[in-house]
Amino acid sequence: MSLKNSAATLVENAHARIEGIETSEAINMMNDPDVIIVDIRDIRERQRSGYIPGSFHAPRGMIEPWVDPDSPLFKKTCRKSDKKKFHCASGWRSALTVATLQDMGFQAAHIRDGFSNWTAKGGLTEHDIPNSGETK
Repeated sequence: MSLKNSAATLVENAHARIEGIETSEAINMMNDPDVIIVDIRDIRERQRSGYIPGSFHAPRGMIEPWVDPDSPLFKKTCRKSDKKKFHCASGWRSALTVATLQDMGFQAAHIRDGFSNWTAKGGLTEHDIPNSGETK
């Protein structure tokens, strides 16, 4: 069975229409109290690899209902903000997430190369896992 579009094609299409930021730029945003970094990785990834200090954990499967004010699962901490920067491990899931959010009218950006590049570039990490849905 062949797919109409591969995951790589979907990511490429998303990259063509969303804002992506470089890891070094995201690291420099750590001191901006208005910037919220949203980690969409699975909780097991966070437990295994750590997370960006102060990041908000929003599992990929919960993004759409959490940002939709008409959803019974809406979270006030997920309201619209141009200062939200999403990330996953390598940038694929966050690109797809930001493209979907953009389709919903929610402006955001993503860290192009994800958490793996964050750690490679020396970005700060923590390893004690707070509850999902907590913010800085």
